[in-house]
Amino acid sequence: MLAELSIKNFAIIEALSISFNKGLTVLTGETGAGKSIIIDAIHLLTGGRGSAEFVRHGEEKAEIEGLFQLEDSDHPVIKKALDFGIDIEEEMVVLRRDISRTGKSVCRINGKLVTISTLREIGRTLVDIHGQHEHQELMDETKHLQLLDQFGSEEILASEDEYLQVFRRYEQTLHKLKNLSENDQQTAHRLDLIQFQLDEIQKAELKLHEDEVLFEEKRKLGNFERVFEAIQSSYSALNGDQKGLDWIGMVMGYLEDAAALDSNYKEIFESVSNSFYLLEDAASSLRNELDALEYDPERLNEIENRLNEINQLKRKYGKTIDEIVEYAAKIEEEIETLQNKETHIAELEKELTSIRKDLVLEAKQLTELRHKWAEKLTRLIHRELKELYMAKTVFEIRFESDIQHFSKNGVDHVEFYISTNPGEPLKPLSKVASGGELSRIMLALKSIFSKHQGVTSIIFDEVDTGVSGRVAQSIAEKIYKVAIDSQVLCISHLPQVAAMADTHLFISKTQKGGRTTTSVRPLNVEEKIKEIGRMISGAEITELTKQHAEELLNLAAENKIR
Repeated sequence: MLAELSIKNFAIIEALSISFNKGLTVLTGETGAGKSIIIDAIHLLTGGRGSAEFVRHGEEKAEIEGLFQLEDSDHPVIKKALDFGIDIEEEMVVLRRDISRTGKSVCRINGKLVTISTLREIGRTLVDIHGQHEHQELMDETKHLQLLDQFGSEEILASEDEYLQVFRRYEQTLHKLKNLSENDQQTAHRLDLIQFQLDEIQKAELKLHEDEVLFEEKRKLGNFERVFEAIQSSYSALNGDQKGLDWIGMVMGYLEDAAALDSNYKEIFESVSNSFYLLEDAASSLRNELDALEYDPERLNEIENRLNEINQLKRKYGKTIDEIVEYAAKIEEEIETLQNKETHIAELEKELTSIRKDLVLEAKQLTELRHKWAEKLTRLIHRELKELYMAKTVFEIRFESDIQHFSKNGVDHVEFYISTNPGEPLKPLSKVASGGELSRIMLALKSIFSKHQGVTSIIFDEVDTGVSGRVAQSIAEKIYKVAIDSQVLCISHLPQVAAMADTHLFISKTQKGGRTTTSVRPLNVEEKIKEIGRMISGAEITELTKQHAEELLNLAAENKIR
């Protein structure tokens, strides 16, 4: 859910920090107080289009920051964030957007700089903003199949996964067959090319890790003079008259005499004696090394030439010898296939026919499940619409299924159709234009889909415009129902909706230093009664208005218990 929202220098807001709770939060206030500005800020925070006009007059930039707390460790935003290389710790997501007075935006997610498109992708999984005239996911016909699959939950998703596994095999086999069925001229050209490549690789007689061994040998040959000088100097320092071993041998002789006279010197004598013999062995090894060291300039040239040959193959066929060898094995198999083209085409066609039969079965099973869940969804939506006093509205989920054309989603195209008045034909949901009807239809759909969409917060921006009376009460109850499964923020002018609020925030604007600024504060019970009374009657609040407000609150409390 959206836990904290911080806004600075945005439109008429100088500085504002708001804490949000679970459940239904209603924002009310006089027209022009800045309610929609707060929603605009959240819209920009989640990737909406911004401009310099949002920056408060006289300021350099507007700053918006929001903290979202995830209650589900499997929330879709976690996977999406990982896809963009963003870490999510302690199940918290912090979005930030700064807009300069030049119109430039700087976006961050958990402190990491991101593009606006990335911010939008992440934002869509966290917040769904629905205004009276906005077309959101439910109005997008391309999303209807996905919504139906989400509603069908694990049963449909499991079937879809089985279908997808067969579909991938089908696509791979079809791709192989298409490549193999190219015309003879293309096949001949391809065969000539890969045969040349295979000959070139095989002629090189590559050995695994050969380049590493050669590079090490090249390094040693390149440092030959320095190594030879060091070994020779070491040997000379140890061996010969008046050299290291002679002096240590003299010390060993003196200590041997001392140890014979006093046993206290025996340990020192043994230590020096051991060192003498170790150094004598080292001198012998150095002598052998000097005899073995031999500089061969021709060998260095051979290594250089071989490494150049290997590097040429790397540029063509792979970054490492392993990759080159793998590529050679791959094209060798392809050569065999192309040389026996007709046989392989026949085998692939047979395999494709078999896979296609399996795919048709999986597709039909998926379609049947979707039809079953579509019937359940239709019944639920009719029930929701009835509760919103749209009992005569007809909702239908239409299928177009083509078993000859497969896609990763199956063979179905799904679209929601609706007729709001008896005798009128069913029309696509996206064509419904009446504000009051659209509000109720959207609420009916949200009531069902909110628990399946995984969105952290749902925002309704004056979706209750154009309704009153018992319809207003049913809308209030429906919005509260949506808030049971998702955090809901709602800007409303309906007292019925305000009465259902778990948290009631009052938006007001004041004059400060000759400038207008917006403030937000939560209302206590008495203040809530007064504000609902204002929403009922306008500016003048009477005792009767207060009683009516209290009755609305009591009715709301009863409805929440039911």
